[in-house]
Amino acid sequence: MKYALIIPDGAADVPLAELDGKTPLQVAKKPTMDWIASHGRVGTVRTVPKGMYCGSDVAIMAVLGYDPRKHYSGRAPIEAAAQGLIVDPDEWILRCNFVTIVDGIMEDHSAGHITTKEATALIGEIHRILGGQTVRFYPGVSYRHLMTIRAELKNVSTTPPHDILGKPVAAHLPQGEKADLLRTMIDRSQAILAAHEVNVVRRDLGENPATNIWLWGQGKMPNLPSFQSQFKLRGAAITAVDLIRGLAKLIGWPAIEVPGATGFLDTNYAGKGAAAVAALDEYDLVVVHVEAPDECGHNADVAGKVRAIGEIDQHIVAPVLERLRKEGDDWRILVLPDHPTPCTIRTHTGDPVPYALAGKRIESVVKATFDEPSAQDSDLHINAGNKLMEFFLTVR
Repeated sequence: MKYALIIPDGAADVPLAELDGKTPLQVAKKPTMDWIASHGRVGTVRTVPKGMYCGSDVAIMAVLGYDPRKHYSGRAPIEAAAQGLIVDPDEWILRCNFVTIVDGIMEDHSAGHITTKEATALIGEIHRILGGQTVRFYPGVSYRHLMTIRAELKNVSTTPPHDILGKPVAAHLPQGEKADLLRTMIDRSQAILAAHEVNVVRRDLGENPATNIWLWGQGKMPNLPSFQSQFKLRGAAITAVDLIRGLAKLIGWPAIEVPGATGFLDTNYAGKGAAAVAALDEYDLVVVHVEAPDECGHNADVAGKVRAIGEIDQHIVAPVLERLRKEGDDWRILVLPDHPTPCTIRTHTGDPVPYALAGKRIESVVKATFDEPSAQDSDLHINAGNKLMEFFLTVR
Protein backbone atom coordinates (compact mmCIF):
# COMPACT_ATOMS: atom_id res chain seq x y z
CA MET A 1 0.00 0.00 0.00
CA LYS A 2 1.04 3.57 -0.74
CA TYR A 3 -0.41 6.48 1.22
CA ALA A 4 -0.36 10.25 0.63
CA LEU A 5 -1.51 13.02 2.96
CA ILE A 6 -1.83 16.57 1.66
CA ILE A 7 -2.21 19.41 4.19
CA PRO A 8 -3.27 22.80 2.77
CA ASP A 9 -2.53 24.68 5.98
CA GLY A 10 -5.36 26.89 7.22
CA ALA A 11 -7.48 26.39 4.08
CA ALA A 12 -10.75 25.95 6.03
CA ASP A 13 -12.70 29.17 6.45
CA VAL A 14 -16.16 30.64 6.96
CA PRO A 15 -18.66 32.01 4.41
CA LEU A 16 -17.28 35.31 3.14
CA ALA A 17 -19.12 38.31 1.75
CA GLU A 18 -16.41 38.72 -0.90
CA LEU A 19 -17.31 35.24 -2.19
CA ASP A 20 -21.09 35.73 -2.11
CA GLY A 21 -21.46 33.82 1.13
CA LYS A 22 -19.22 30.91 0.13
CA THR A 23 -15.91 29.73 1.56
CA PRO A 24 -12.59 29.70 -0.34
CA LEU A 25 -12.79 25.90 -0.55
CA GLN A 26 -16.22 26.16 -2.19
CA VAL A 27 -15.05 28.73 -4.73
CA ALA A 28 -11.55 27.46 -5.57
CA LYS A 29 -10.98 25.44 -8.72
CA LYS A 30 -10.00 22.07 -7.23
CA PRO A 31 -11.25 19.22 -9.45
CA THR A 32 -8.87 16.66 -7.94
CA MET A 33 -9.86 17.32 -4.34
CA ASP A 34 -13.50 17.13 -5.43
CA TRP A 35 -12.78 13.84 -7.23
CA ILE A 36 -11.38 12.43 -3.98
CA ALA A 37 -14.49 13.59 -2.13
CA SER A 38 -16.92 12.20 -4.69
CA HIS A 39 -15.13 8.86 -5.18
CA GLY A 40 -14.29 8.42 -1.50
CA ARG A 41 -15.60 9.85 1.74
CA VAL A 42 -15.75 13.26 3.40
CA GLY A 43 -16.11 14.17 7.05
CA THR A 44 -14.87 16.47 9.78
CA VAL A 45 -12.15 16.07 12.37
CA ARG A 46 -11.31 18.14 15.45
CA THR A 47 -7.54 18.43 15.18
CA VAL A 48 -7.11 20.72 18.20
CA PRO A 49 -8.26 19.29 21.54
CA LYS A 50 -10.62 21.60 23.40
CA GLY A 51 -8.70 23.84 25.76
CA MET A 52 -5.44 23.71 23.79
CA TYR A 53 -4.00 26.50 21.67
CA CYS A 54 -5.20 26.47 18.05
CA GLY A 55 -1.90 26.20 16.21
CA SER A 56 -0.35 24.07 13.48
CA ASP A 57 2.02 22.56 16.04
CA VAL A 58 -0.86 21.06 18.03
CA ALA A 59 -3.04 20.29 15.01
CA ILE A 60 -0.45 18.57 12.82
CA MET A 61 0.92 16.58 15.74
CA ALA A 62 -2.60 15.21 16.07
CA VAL A 63 -2.99 14.65 12.31
CA LEU A 64 0.20 12.58 12.35
CA GLY A 65 -1.37 10.32 14.97
CA TYR A 66 0.08 11.71 18.21
CA ASP A 67 -2.07 12.96 21.07
CA PRO A 68 -1.03 16.59 21.79
CA ARG A 69 -2.38 16.32 25.32
CA LYS A 70 0.31 13.73 25.97
CA HIS A 71 3.21 14.84 23.77
CA TYR A 72 2.96 18.60 23.18
CA SER A 73 5.49 20.78 25.02
CA GLY A 74 5.48 24.00 22.98
CA ARG A 75 5.99 25.16 19.41
CA ALA A 76 9.57 26.39 19.63
CA PRO A 77 11.05 23.03 20.72
CA ILE A 78 9.60 21.38 17.62
CA GLU A 79 11.30 23.94 15.39
CA ALA A 80 14.51 23.50 17.38
CA ALA A 81 14.42 19.81 16.52
CA ALA A 82 14.29 20.76 12.83
CA GLN A 83 17.49 22.76 13.23
CA GLY A 84 19.19 20.02 15.21
CA LEU A 85 19.81 22.33 18.17
CA ILE A 86 21.53 20.78 21.14
CA VAL A 87 19.69 22.16 24.16
CA ASP A 88 20.57 21.59 27.81
CA PRO A 89 17.84 20.37 30.19
CA ASP A 90 17.77 23.73 31.98
CA GLU A 91 17.26 25.73 28.77
CA TRP A 92 13.91 26.90 27.44
CA ILE A 93 13.35 27.39 23.73
CA LEU A 94 11.22 30.22 22.34
CA ARG A 95 10.03 31.21 18.89
CA CYS A 96 11.46 34.58 17.90
CA ASN A 97 9.49 36.37 15.17
CA PHE A 98 10.50 39.51 13.39
CA VAL A 99 7.37 41.68 13.48
CA THR A 100 6.22 45.16 12.53
CA ILE A 101 4.77 47.19 15.40
CA VAL A 102 3.52 50.70 14.58
CA ASP A 103 2.34 53.05 17.31
CA GLY A 104 1.95 50.13 19.67
CA ILE A 105 -0.17 48.10 17.20
CA MET A 106 0.85 44.70 15.80
CA GLU A 107 0.71 45.56 12.10
CA ASP A 108 2.48 42.51 10.67
CA HIS A 109 3.47 39.21 12.30
CA SER A 110 6.05 38.54 9.56
CA ALA A 111 7.75 41.92 8.97
CA GLY A 112 6.48 41.89 5.40
CA HIS A 113 7.57 38.28 4.92
CA ILE A 114 11.14 39.41 5.24
CA THR A 115 13.62 37.34 3.23
CA THR A 116 15.77 34.75 4.95
CA LYS A 117 18.93 36.59 3.85
CA GLU A 118 17.75 39.85 5.41
CA ALA A 119 16.48 38.16 8.56
CA THR A 120 19.73 36.23 9.05
CA ALA A 121 21.65 39.50 9.10
CA LEU A 122 19.20 40.97 11.61
CA ILE A 123 19.19 37.96 13.95
CA GLY A 124 22.99 38.01 13.88
CA GLU A 125 22.95 41.59 15.13
CA ILE A 126 20.35 40.76 17.77
CA HIS A 127 22.52 37.90 19.00
CA ARG A 128 25.65 40.08 19.04
CA ILE A 129 24.02 42.60 21.35
CA LEU A 130 21.43 40.63 23.35
CA GLY A 131 22.99 37.15 23.28
CA GLY A 132 25.48 35.70 25.74
CA GLN A 133 26.14 32.68 27.92
CA THR A 134 22.53 32.37 29.06
CA VAL A 135 20.75 33.63 25.94
CA ARG A 136 21.31 32.57 22.33
CA PHE A 137 19.53 33.40 19.07
CA TYR A 138 19.38 31.05 16.08
CA PRO A 139 18.45 31.99 12.49
CA GLY A 140 15.56 30.22 10.80
CA VAL A 141 13.50 30.86 7.67
CA SER A 142 12.10 34.29 6.75
CA TYR A 143 10.59 35.82 9.91
CA ARG A 144 10.72 32.60 11.97
CA HIS A 145 13.68 32.27 14.37
CA LEU A 146 14.54 30.78 17.77
CA MET A 147 15.95 31.85 21.10
CA THR A 148 17.17 29.73 24.00
CA ILE A 149 17.44 31.01 27.56
CA ARG A 150 18.59 29.60 30.89
CA ALA A 151 15.70 30.79 33.03
CA GLU A 152 12.64 29.08 34.48
CA LEU A 153 9.70 29.99 32.25
CA LYS A 154 7.21 27.45 33.52
CA ASN A 155 4.87 30.17 34.78
CA VAL A 156 5.25 32.51 31.81
CA SER A 157 2.44 33.05 29.29
CA THR A 158 3.06 34.36 25.78
CA THR A 159 0.89 35.23 22.77
CA PRO A 160 1.53 34.39 19.10
CA PRO A 161 1.85 37.62 17.11
CA HIS A 162 -0.53 36.40 14.39
CA ASP A 163 -3.26 36.26 17.03
CA ILE A 164 -3.11 39.99 17.72
CA LEU A 165 -2.89 41.54 14.25
CA GLY A 166 -4.31 45.05 14.32
CA LYS A 167 -4.40 45.08 18.13
CA PRO A 168 -2.33 46.91 20.78
CA VAL A 169 0.61 44.78 21.86
CA ALA A 170 0.90 46.10 25.42
CA ALA A 171 -1.75 43.74 26.81
CA HIS A 172 -0.18 40.75 25.05
CA LEU A 173 3.45 41.00 26.09
CA PRO A 174 4.87 38.04 28.07
CA GLN A 175 3.33 37.76 31.52
CA GLY A 176 4.25 35.93 34.70
CA GLU A 177 7.34 35.13 36.75
CA LYS A 178 10.56 35.92 34.80
CA ALA A 179 8.51 37.41 31.94
CA ASP A 180 10.32 40.70 32.51
CA LEU A 181 13.41 39.12 30.91
CA LEU A 182 11.48 38.53 27.70
CA ARG A 183 9.75 41.91 27.72
CA THR A 184 13.12 43.64 28.12
CA MET A 185 14.54 41.86 25.09
CA ILE A 186 11.50 42.71 22.97
CA ASP A 187 11.86 46.35 24.03
CA ARG A 188 15.64 46.52 23.47
CA SER A 189 15.34 44.94 20.04
CA GLN A 190 13.51 48.01 18.74
CA ALA A 191 16.53 50.30 19.00
CA ILE A 192 18.87 47.63 17.61
CA LEU A 193 16.71 47.04 14.54
CA ALA A 194 15.69 50.64 13.83
CA ALA A 195 19.02 51.76 12.39
CA HIS A 196 20.09 48.49 10.76
CA GLU A 197 20.81 48.84 7.04
CA VAL A 198 18.37 46.01 6.20
CA ASN A 199 15.50 48.02 7.64
CA VAL A 200 16.74 51.25 6.08
CA VAL A 201 16.50 49.60 2.66
CA ARG A 202 13.13 48.00 3.43
CA ARG A 203 11.64 51.35 4.43
CA ASP A 204 13.07 52.99 1.31
CA LEU A 205 11.39 50.30 -0.80
CA GLY A 206 8.06 50.75 0.98
CA GLU A 207 8.31 47.33 2.67
CA ASN A 208 7.43 46.63 6.27
CA PRO A 209 10.55 46.85 8.45
CA ALA A 210 11.33 44.42 11.24
CA THR A 211 10.73 46.79 14.15
CA ASN A 212 10.95 44.24 16.99
CA ILE A 213 11.51 40.65 17.90
CA TRP A 214 8.50 38.90 19.43
CA LEU A 215 9.03 35.96 21.80
CA TRP A 216 6.45 33.19 22.21
CA GLY A 217 5.79 29.44 21.97
CA GLN A 218 8.20 28.49 24.76
CA GLY A 219 8.83 24.91 25.87
CA LYS A 220 11.27 22.06 26.45
CA MET A 221 12.29 19.44 23.89
CA PRO A 222 9.66 16.64 23.57
CA ASN A 223 10.35 12.94 23.07
CA LEU A 224 7.98 11.22 20.62
CA PRO A 225 7.93 7.52 19.70
CA SER A 226 8.80 6.88 16.07
CA PHE A 227 6.04 6.68 13.48
CA GLN A 228 7.35 3.32 12.33
CA SER A 229 7.04 1.89 15.84
CA GLN A 230 3.48 3.22 16.03
CA PHE A 231 2.15 2.34 12.57
CA LYS A 232 4.77 0.01 10.97
CA LEU A 233 5.18 2.32 7.97
CA ARG A 234 8.07 4.41 6.64
CA GLY A 235 7.16 8.04 6.05
CA ALA A 236 8.62 11.29 4.74
CA ALA A 237 7.52 14.93 4.83
CA ILE A 238 7.72 17.73 2.27
CA THR A 239 7.41 21.25 3.67
CA ALA A 240 8.93 24.71 3.65
CA VAL A 241 8.67 25.41 7.38
CA ASP A 242 10.70 24.27 10.36
CA LEU A 243 7.62 23.34 12.37
CA ILE A 244 6.84 20.41 10.07
CA ARG A 245 10.51 19.57 9.59
CA GLY A 246 10.81 19.34 13.37
CA LEU A 247 7.78 17.10 13.77
CA ALA A 248 9.15 14.88 11.01
CA LYS A 249 12.51 14.58 12.72
CA LEU A 250 10.93 13.87 16.11
CA ILE A 251 8.99 10.89 14.66
CA GLY A 252 11.90 9.56 12.65
CA TRP A 253 11.09 10.88 9.17
CA PRO A 254 13.29 12.70 6.68
CA ALA A 255 12.12 16.14 5.54
CA ILE A 256 12.61 16.34 1.78
CA GLU A 257 13.84 19.76 0.67
CA VAL A 258 12.36 21.37 -2.45
CA PRO A 259 14.13 24.30 -4.15
CA GLY A 260 11.91 27.38 -4.21
CA ALA A 261 9.63 26.21 -1.38
CA THR A 262 9.00 29.40 0.60
CA GLY A 263 6.13 28.88 3.04
CA PHE A 264 4.21 31.64 1.26
CA LEU A 265 1.99 32.21 -1.76
CA ASP A 266 4.96 32.17 -4.12
CA THR A 267 6.09 28.69 -3.10
CA ASN A 268 7.15 26.07 -5.65
CA TYR A 269 3.92 24.06 -5.81
CA ALA A 270 5.00 22.01 -8.83
CA GLY A 271 8.33 21.20 -7.19
CA LYS A 272 6.54 19.90 -4.10
CA GLY A 273 4.24 17.78 -6.25
CA ALA A 274 7.16 16.31 -8.19
CA ALA A 275 9.07 15.59 -4.98
CA ALA A 276 6.05 13.78 -3.52
CA VAL A 277 5.64 11.67 -6.65
CA ALA A 278 9.31 10.68 -6.49
CA ALA A 279 9.19 10.00 -2.74
CA LEU A 280 6.35 7.51 -3.16
CA ASP A 281 8.82 5.19 -4.89
CA GLU A 282 10.75 4.89 -1.62
CA TYR A 283 8.34 5.56 1.24
CA ASP A 284 5.02 4.04 2.31
CA LEU A 285 3.50 7.38 3.34
CA VAL A 286 4.35 10.85 2.02
CA VAL A 287 3.01 14.00 3.70
CA VAL A 288 2.99 17.28 1.78
CA HIS A 289 2.40 20.45 3.79
CA VAL A 290 1.69 23.81 2.12
CA GLU A 291 1.67 26.96 4.25
CA ALA A 292 0.29 29.39 1.65
CA PRO A 293 -3.47 29.27 2.49
CA ASP A 294 -2.70 29.93 6.15
CA GLU A 295 -0.58 32.98 5.40
CA CYS A 296 -3.36 34.30 3.14
CA GLY A 297 -5.82 33.86 5.99
CA HIS A 298 -3.55 35.84 8.33
CA ASN A 299 -3.28 38.57 5.70
CA ALA A 300 -7.06 38.60 4.99
CA ASP A 301 -6.14 37.85 1.37
CA VAL A 302 -9.28 36.10 0.15
CA ALA A 303 -8.29 36.01 -3.52
CA GLY A 304 -4.84 34.70 -2.60
CA LYS A 305 -6.32 31.92 -0.51
CA VAL A 306 -8.60 30.82 -3.33
CA ARG A 307 -5.65 30.86 -5.72
CA ALA A 308 -3.41 28.90 -3.33
CA ILE A 309 -6.00 26.14 -2.98
CA GLY A 310 -6.22 25.89 -6.75
CA GLU A 311 -2.44 25.72 -7.11
CA ILE A 312 -2.26 22.96 -4.51
CA ASP A 313 -4.93 20.98 -6.32
CA GLN A 314 -3.34 21.34 -9.75
CA HIS A 315 0.33 20.95 -8.92
CA ILE A 316 0.35 18.69 -5.86
CA VAL A 317 -2.86 16.73 -5.36
CA ALA A 318 -3.36 15.92 -9.06
CA PRO A 319 0.11 14.49 -9.80
CA VAL A 320 0.20 12.63 -6.47
CA LEU A 321 -3.18 11.01 -7.16
CA GLU A 322 -2.07 10.10 -10.69
CA ARG A 323 1.04 8.44 -9.26
CA LEU A 324 -0.95 6.55 -6.63
CA ARG A 325 -3.38 5.16 -9.17
CA LYS A 326 -0.46 3.46 -10.90
CA GLU A 327 -0.39 1.17 -7.86
CA GLY A 328 -3.64 -0.41 -9.04
CA ASP A 329 -5.93 -0.61 -6.00
CA ASP A 330 -3.20 -0.47 -3.35
CA TRP A 331 -3.29 3.20 -2.38
CA ARG A 332 -5.07 5.79 -0.29
CA ILE A 333 -5.03 9.56 -0.25
CA LEU A 334 -6.18 12.00 2.45
CA VAL A 335 -6.57 15.77 2.12
CA LEU A 336 -7.34 18.14 5.00
CA PRO A 337 -6.39 21.52 6.46
CA ASP A 338 -4.78 21.36 9.89
CA HIS A 339 -7.09 24.08 11.27
CA PRO A 340 -9.25 26.93 9.95
CA THR A 341 -7.67 30.34 9.43
CA PRO A 342 -10.68 32.53 8.63
CA CYS A 343 -9.87 35.66 6.63
CA THR A 344 -12.43 37.55 8.75
CA ILE A 345 -10.44 37.23 11.97
CA ARG A 346 -6.93 36.65 10.52
CA THR A 347 -6.01 33.93 13.00
CA HIS A 348 -6.67 30.26 13.78
CA THR A 349 -9.73 28.66 15.30
CA GLY A 350 -10.15 25.23 16.86
CA ASP A 351 -13.26 24.33 14.87
CA PRO A 352 -13.35 20.92 13.17
CA VAL A 353 -11.94 20.86 9.64
CA PRO A 354 -13.15 18.99 6.56
CA TYR A 355 -11.26 15.97 5.29
CA ALA A 356 -11.59 13.81 2.20
CA LEU A 357 -10.10 10.37 1.68
CA ALA A 358 -10.22 7.89 -1.15
CA GLY A 359 -8.58 4.66 -2.22
CA LYS A 360 -8.66 0.99 -1.39
CA ARG A 361 -11.85 -0.18 0.36
CA ILE A 362 -13.15 3.38 0.81
CA GLU A 363 -16.56 3.39 -0.83
CA SER A 364 -18.37 6.53 -1.93
CA VAL A 365 -21.70 7.11 -0.17
CA VAL A 366 -22.79 10.36 -1.84
CA LYS A 367 -21.30 12.50 -4.60
CA ALA A 368 -19.77 15.13 -2.36
CA THR A 369 -17.41 18.05 -2.95
CA PHE A 370 -14.45 18.91 -0.74
CA ASP A 371 -15.59 21.84 1.36
CA GLU A 372 -16.96 22.71 4.78
CA PRO A 373 -20.72 22.25 4.10
CA SER A 374 -20.28 18.84 2.43
CA ALA A 375 -18.10 17.63 5.28
CA GLN A 376 -20.54 18.87 7.88
CA ASP A 377 -23.40 17.02 6.17
CA SER A 378 -21.43 13.75 6.35
CA ASP A 379 -21.85 11.12 9.03
CA LEU A 380 -18.05 10.80 9.51
CA HIS A 381 -17.05 13.02 12.42
CA ILE A 382 -13.86 12.31 14.39
CA ASN A 383 -13.62 14.17 17.69
CA ALA A 384 -10.01 13.22 18.55
CA GLY A 385 -7.68 14.33 15.78
CA ASN A 386 -4.97 11.84 16.69
CA LYS A 387 -7.39 9.02 15.75
CA LEU A 388 -7.60 10.19 12.12
CA MET A 389 -4.28 8.63 11.09
CA GLU A 390 -5.29 5.20 12.38
CA PHE A 391 -8.64 5.56 10.60
CA PHE A 392 -6.90 6.56 7.36
CA LEU A 393 -4.46 3.66 7.47
CA THR A 394 -6.79 0.91 8.67
CA VAL A 395 -10.39 1.76 7.69
CA ARG A 396 -12.17 -1.18 6.08
